[in-house]
Order: sequence, then C-alpha cells, then structure tokens
Amino acid sequence: MNKFNTDDLIALIQLCEIEGLGVNKVRNLVNHFGSPLNAINADYVDLVEVEGINQTLAKRIVNENINKKFFSKSEEQINLLEKFKANIITFWDEEYPYYLRKIYDPPVYLFIKGNILEEDENAIAVVGTRNPTHYGKKITEKITSELVEQGITIVSGLARGIDTIAHQIAIQNKGRTFAVLGSGLDVIYPAENKKLFYSIIENGCLISEYLFGTKPDAMNFPKRNRIISGLSLGTVIIETDISGGAMLTARYALDQNREVFAIPGNIDVKQSRGTNYLIQTGQAKLITNVNDILEEFGERFISKEVKAKEIDTSHLNIFEHKIYEILNSEPLHIDIIAEKTELTTSECLVHLLSLEFKNLVKSLPGKYFTKA
Repeated sequence: MNKFNTDDLIALIQLCEIEGLGVNKVRNLVNHFGSPLNAINADYVDLVEVEGINQTLAKRIVNENINKKFFSKSEEQINLLEKFKANIITFWDEEYPYYLRKIYDPPVYLFIKGNILEEDENAIAVVGTRNPTHYGKKITEKITSELVEQGITIVSGLARGIDTIAHQIAIQNKGRTFAVLGSGLDVIYPAENKKLFYSIIENGCLISEYLFGTKPDAMNFPKRNRIISGLSLGTVIIETDISGGAMLTARYALDQNREVFAIPGNIDVKQSRGTNYLIQTGQAKLITNVNDILEEFGERFISKEVKAKEIDTSHLNIFEHKIYEILNSEPLHIDIIAEKTELTTSECLVHLLSLEFKNLVKSLPGKYFTKA
C-alpha cells in the first residue's frame, strides 16, 4: 500500500532526476515538507532551510516546478507500471525492505515485479564471477541449495555465471530469490536469461531503482550492488578476481556492517584471487558449508512469529494489552480497533500513542495501525 498518491509518485521520480539531488537529499526534502509534491512545489526560501539543499539546488527545484517537467517523463513511468505489471515501493511505504532501509543511501523508490514477503528478511546474497570454474559452479549449487533448505531467500544480480546459477538453484529447490537489475524492469539482460527472468517473478521478485527503458550500461551495475548487499544479512562471494564486480559488493556489505563470506579457491586460478584476498585480509569469513554462515547470525534467522511471542507485554495496562492483542502485521483502521476492543475512538488513540512510544505499534497514514 503506497503512502503517496500518483502525483506524489510522479514528483518523487522527478526529484530524483534533478542534477545534484542524491537519494539522501531527496529523503530530507520529503521528510521536511511531508510529501514529494509539497517538496517540488516549495518556494526558494523554504527549500534552502532543508539540510543539504544549497542555493543552487533550491533554484533547480524551483525551475523544475515552473517547467512542470514531471508531468511528462515521470508521469509516463507511473503509467508504464500497469503495462509491465509492476509496482513501485517508496522508502516511506510499509512494504519497503527492512534491512535495505538501514543502509546509508537506500533508494527512495524501487520498481518491482513479483512480491516481497515478510520472510524475505532472512536473505543472503550469493554473487561471483561471470566466468566460474567447474569448482565454482559446483560450490554455488551446494551453498545455495543448503541456504534454501534453511528457508533463506537468495539475492543476486541475474548476471551470467555465479548469479544465474544461484537464482536457478534457488528456484529448483522451491526457494525464493531476488534479482537486482542494472537496467529497467522492461529490459532483460542478459538476453539468454529470459526464461529465468520470468521464473524469478513467480518465485520471488525482480528489483530495480532504474527507470523503465534504462539500458544495462556498465555504470549502472556498481551502483546496484549496494542494493544486493543492502537487502541481505550477509553476502557470499563464490569466485571473483581482484577487479571483479563481486569485490565491490563485498565492500558495500562491509560498509553496511553486514557479514561477508568467501569460498577459498585454487591459488593458481584468477577466479579465486578475490575470494582468497578477502579471506587473507580478514575482510571475509572462510566458509565451506551453510553452518559456517548460520553460526554468525544466531537468532537473527528466527521467524517474526517466534520473535513476537518473546515480546514482554507484562508492563502494559489492561487497555493497552487489549489493543495490542488484536493487532497484527496487517494494517487495521482505528474504527475497527475501537469496534473490536469496545473502546471509544479517542480512548484507542490515547493508548495507541502510548504503545507507539513503547515501540510496540506503528502508525500508518489514514489512521491505520500495525504491530511494530
């Protein structure tokens, strides 16, 4: 459920297209003005008061509003969602991936095809070279199948080689998998992965921060790698040379304070130079099986249902407890809450606010509430 209406989504896309406005500045603007449309319609004096917005950027935003550009290219992007059976999720939506939200520069919106489920928070990235050895292929199949057996979602980049194998094995073992693209959702790359592309939609999700029509240019892939690691609790590097793209994913994971794992390889093979270097320098943990990964996380792979049972509610008063018990992960309107608890709307709002202060409840737009 999108927090913003269509005009807001159009304005959000246009804000991201303004030169010099990175995702963090866009986020500051939206948070300051309450919505993307308010931000792009703001005047110069108010804009320069926002953190990170200097005079030059404020002028660009004002000019963008005067030119009304966002009712052309950006509006077309929203219209294409229906054509390609895709959705858009913004940073402010409940459905936005939990761990991705925590990185330094999370995308303010994601185009997706497929579904992101609550269970996908238990995710591990599996990445590596586009030219794996026989050993690399075999290990990718082994590690991926073991992860899937544990109910862990596999995240990768749909590239040739290790990425493709990881997605395929996840699907073959009836697991879930995410592919983060370096192009628009309407561009299948590489072309030979067309069948896999559509299989992922049925068994997980295709994700891109790039507009429809964006070609798979080389400059896009390093940027998308931060999303691969950001979606995941940890990243497994199977095979890569020192200069391989998987090394950049490893660096992103380390910067995001996520775990990095690497498979040791033959010292005479270039595909193992990167993984061996990561292990040698202490940047990655050497692994040989799934247990080497699981022991690093402990209870972080416990399902939300189990976590919910462990929440201490003994400090709640009788009314707070009554309200908390009827809430779940699905948004519930205040009128329904009042009806089910047999309390007045005003009484419910008072106790809901108290629960929110205790980090037990989340307030959503339109007077909807869920458990935190």
